[in-house]
Amino acid sequence: MASAASEKRNIVVIGGGIIGCTSAYYLTRHPAYDPSKHTITLLEAGKIAGGASGKAGGLLALWAYPSSLVPLSYRLHKELSDAHGGEERWGYRAVHCGQVDCVGRHLDAIKSDGPTVEGKEDRATKGEHGDLKDDGKAAVSLQKRSKDAMGRLRAKGVPEELDWVSAEGLKSYDEMGDPSTTAQVHPFQFTTAMAELAQDKGAVVRTNASVKSINYTSPSNSAVDSVTYADKETGKEETIPATDIVLAAGPWTQTLFPRAPISALRAHSVTIRPSRPVSAYALFTQIRLPENFGARTDEVNQGKGNKKTFKARRSEQIVTPEIYARPKNEVYACGEGDHLVPLPASSDLVEVDEARCQDIVDYVASISDELRCGEVTAKQACYLPNVNASGSGGPLIGLTGIKGLVLAAGHTCWGIQNGPGTGKLVGEFVFEGEARSARVKGLDPRLVL
Repeated sequence: MASAASEKRNIVVIGGGIIGCTSAYYLTRHPAYDPSKHTITLLEAGKIAGGASGKAGGLLALWAYPSSLVPLSYRLHKELSDAHGGEERWGYRAVHCGQVDCVGRHLDAIKSDGPTVEGKEDRATKGEHGDLKDDGKAAVSLQKRSKDAMGRLRAKGVPEELDWVSAEGLKSYDEMGDPSTTAQVHPFQFTTAMAELAQDKGAVVRTNASVKSINYTSPSNSAVDSVTYADKETGKEETIPATDIVLAAGPWTQTLFPRAPISALRAHSVTIRPSRPVSAYALFTQIRLPENFGARTDEVNQGKGNKKTFKARRSEQIVTPEIYARPKNEVYACGEGDHLVPLPASSDLVEVDEARCQDIVDYVASISDELRCGEVTAKQACYLPNVNASGSGGPLIGLTGIKGLVLAAGHTCWGIQNGPGTGKLVGEFVFEGEARSARVKGLDPRLVL
C-alpha cells in the first residue's frame, strides 16, 4: 500500500458484485481520492451483478449480523437512496418483516375466498383490486376475502395489510421488524447503480475480464504488484499494475487467494408477478405441507415420440421458503441451499435446477392465492460466499498482512445489507490504512489467515 494518499496509486477491485461495486463507489467518494493521481479499475469475469448480487432477496435489517457492521451499512443505505433517488432507481423502501407458521394446501384443492368479477377500468387505477387482462376483459379478483376469513387473520395477530396469505392455513404471525428497522432494495438494480455511480467519478469498469492471477513482488511476495486478466471475448491476456488490490470476488475469492477460508453454497430462487399488487412484507415462513403434496403425473420424452409417465410424490414435510414482496408488483422467494454442484468457473456457468425452483413456486403457492395465480418471471440460482473458520463472526474485511491487499468477502446472505458499510470501510483501509467508520476488529482477515 502506498505510504500516502497523495502518491500515485493504481487501485484494482476484483469482483463486480455488491461488495466490489460499493467498494469502487466509496473509493471514488473518499476525501483523499484524486482522479489525477489515482486510477480505480474494477474487473468482473462476467457481467455486473451476474452472481448472488443480482439474484438475492435484497432485505435490509438493523437486526441482521454482524452487529459491528450492520448499523453503519443500514444507515448508508438510506443515505445512498436519498442522494441518488434510490426509491425509483433501485426500489429502496421500508417494509414490515414477520415470521409465519402455516399449513400448506394441496394446489389442486385451493379455492379463493369469494372472488368477485370486476368491470372494466384502467389498470393504473386498479391498485389493490387486481389487474385486467391484456384484452381489457375483467379479471377475477383475489383480494376480496370473506369477512370470516379476514376476521380469522386478525385474531391471529396478522396485520390488516398482510392480506395475501391464506387465512385457513396461517397458524401464527410474529413480527421480526417494522419499517423503522427493516427495508429492502432490488439487488440487481442497486448493484448496477453503484457501478454506474463509481464510473461517474472516474472508476473504470471492465466486464468479461476474468482475473487469472494476483501478482506479488519477488522474492518475498510481501506486496502486491499487478493483476493479470483475460478478455473472455478475445482471449487476450493483459497485466495491469496495482499498488492496491481489493479482493471482493465472493465465492470465487479462494481461487485467487487460496489462503482465504471462503466456501460456496448454492441457492435457488424465483420471482413471481402476483395476480394483484401485494403489501410490503418480507416473510420468513415455516410451512407444513400435507402428505403427497405436489403429487402429479409428469411426462418425460424418451425419444422417438415415446413418453413415460411417473408419479412424483412428497411425504409430509416442513419447508421454510422466504418471501419478499417488492415494488412494481413483484415477489421474490428463495429456498434452502445445497452443495450438490461444485462452484463453476464463473457466474454465467451456474446451473439452475428447475425442480428446486418449481418446489419453491409450489411451496409459496400453497399458502397464497395471489402467488398461486401469479406468473413466474424467473427461475435462478447463485452461490453465496461463506467463511469457513472457527471464531469468525462474519465476513472478512480489512488488511491481509500483504502490503496493498485488502480482502472483502464472505458476506453470506447479508451481502446486499452489508455492501455499503463494507465499501465505506474498504475506502478507509485503502486510503488510511485502518477502519474509521466502525469497529470491525472481529472481522479482521488476519485473525484467520
